[in-house]
Amino acid sequence: MCQLLGMNCATPTDVTFSFRGFSQRAGITSDHCDGFGIAFFEDKACRLFVDNQSAVESPIAELIRNYPIKSRNVIAHIRKATQGKINLENSHPFSRELWGRQWIFAHNGDLHDFNPTLSGHFTPVGNTDSERAFCYLLDQLVLKFGYHEPKPDQVFDLLAEISPPIAEHGTFNFCLSNGQALFTYAITKLHWLVREYPFKQAQLIDLDVEVDFSQVTTPEDRVAVITTEPLTQNETWTAFVPGEMILFQDGRPVRKQQTHVERLERERLNPALKRISKADQY
Repeated sequence: MCQLLGMNCATPTDVTFSFRGFSQRAGITSDHCDGFGIAFFEDKACRLFVDNQSAVESPIAELIRNYPIKSRNVIAHIRKATQGKINLENSHPFSRELWGRQWIFAHNGDLHDFNPTLSGHFTPVGNTDSERAFCYLLDQLVLKFGYHEPKPDQVFDLLAEISPPIAEHGTFNFCLSNGQALFTYAITKLHWLVREYPFKQAQLIDLDVEVDFSQVTTPEDRVAVITTEPLTQNETWTAFVPGEMILFQDGRPVRKQQTHVERLERERLNPALKRISKADQY
């Protein structure tokens, strides 16, 4: 299973601490070593770094670990390939322009027999189920809203409607952002927390590193961190409920919705129907 890291902040914040722990899972504390990527938003545009080397070995990842780029929205991904070759075009996050903004998407999971008809406005560059799902989501946004950019609440409503049918095809955990907000969805594993005043110390699970955030923050700072598995051992993380979608803005969750995924209900009633894919094993 690939792993996701998202960050949504009230004020521009660097992701160095979280990324240092997260990147250890790309070959040291776990084996998600088939590529990595990270995107930092700066208003409508973003800095996007991807590499088909692991986040442990990549010189680009080493730069990110030591260069505190500040942003209000960040999405990172470490890959354990289940579909598509290990190459640059299949490395998450993926990026597309829509309504004069960059949209960034990263997916954790494995979608089977997911071959939707695409309009041609958004075409996959690589051959992953993840990028195909991203193009489909953007197609649906354009189909619904046309040339008029919707508000984050409207995007959330549409995502909550169209994500469950995609999840019928397999594990569909994702982070999506346009720089205004962070949209998150989980079928299996995602966790989140909010760091805010009064700030405390945090200690990484994957690395012997501790930071006292009260020494490096202000009362105006607030950060929501979203990740596949908790990154710290002395903070309280909240697990997503399967089928839950959460919208983060200004460093906190502002909307939650529990979606209905028929496949999950069938598997609950009959556990023998549950399909364990490679994405769920890693």
